[in-house]
Amino acid sequence: LQLSDAAITVREPGEIKLNAYRTIKVSPRINAQIIKRHAKLGDEVNEGQSLVTLSSVEMAEAQGQLLLADKEWKRVKKLGRKVVSARRFLTAKIEYEKSYASAKAYGMNQKEINLLLAQKRSADGSFHLVAKQAGRILHDKFIVGEYVEAGYELMVIADESTMWVEARVTPKVAGQIEIGSIAEIKTDKIRLTAKVIQLHHSLDETTRTSAVRLEVDNKDDRLHAGMFVSTLISTSNQSKALQLPEAAVLRSSDGDWQIFVEQDEVGEFKAVEVEVKQFSDGSAIIEGIQPGTRIVTQGAFFVQSELAKGGFEIHNH
Repeated sequence: LQLSDAAITVREPGEIKLNAYRTIKVSPRINAQIIKRHAKLGDEVNEGQSLVTLSSVEMAEAQGQLLLADKEWKRVKKLGRKVVSARRFLTAKIEYEKSYASAKAYGMNQKEINLLLAQKRSADGSFHLVAKQAGRILHDKFIVGEYVEAGYELMVIADESTMWVEARVTPKVAGQIEIGSIAEIKTDKIRLTAKVIQLHHSLDETTRTSAVRLEVDNKDDRLHAGMFVSTLISTSNQSKALQLPEAAVLRSSDGDWQIFVEQDEVGEFKAVEVEVKQFSDGSAIIEGIQPGTRIVTQGAFFVQSELAKGGFEIHNH
């Protein structure tokens, strides 16, 4: 075992979070009553898909104003500038544009406005809220018939194909991490590659730590917001260290880390306690033995089992 250049990584707990840049909240812009639900919690929806039908007195008034303004504007345009005064022409145009913008701002989509102006639907105050992006509905806190105020959060839609992981590190360590650095997240059953995408520039007032945000691919839908994971984040530091395969380091019956060193006699091995400084990319960086020591790098678990039974015949290391 010889000294080699080893990238220093840090191991910190992390929490899976939704990718906020791929998450939207669905809420009405005016006070309204919920008339019908078109999607429910857990559904995968497409962009533009109808989510809920609402009804509002304010919307009915806006729709009525738009119909009147549209009718006047069409009449004025048909008569032309030679017949109507410039003032009437400009007023009709402005009133139409203002009424159109109001209906849209209140929540009518383009398709609904087109149907209204074509008189294929009435100005009854109803309108639909549609999905502004594709994703899964993670929240829908309402019941049909309920009256909600403007801004009330009806649904949350998230694209979970990529997720964020937030880990917290000391300011000193944060200074050694760079945007784009490779990282890894682990649970008992999951091991995925991630990368650093953001470094927070303010410290938590309680823990005095800085947040590091990782991004991880989640197309297999194995990660969900709120899960806790272990993160291993590469830093810009490198040092000479004793590095060996992670499988060569095992826990002893006392819970300490140990490796197996070859004795002078071929086929004889001895368990030696070491200190593991870190695990990274399938390797372990250790302290506690001298460079040049011959150790078991393959089959360490078998060696440990045989030693526990009192001896064996083996010559691979």
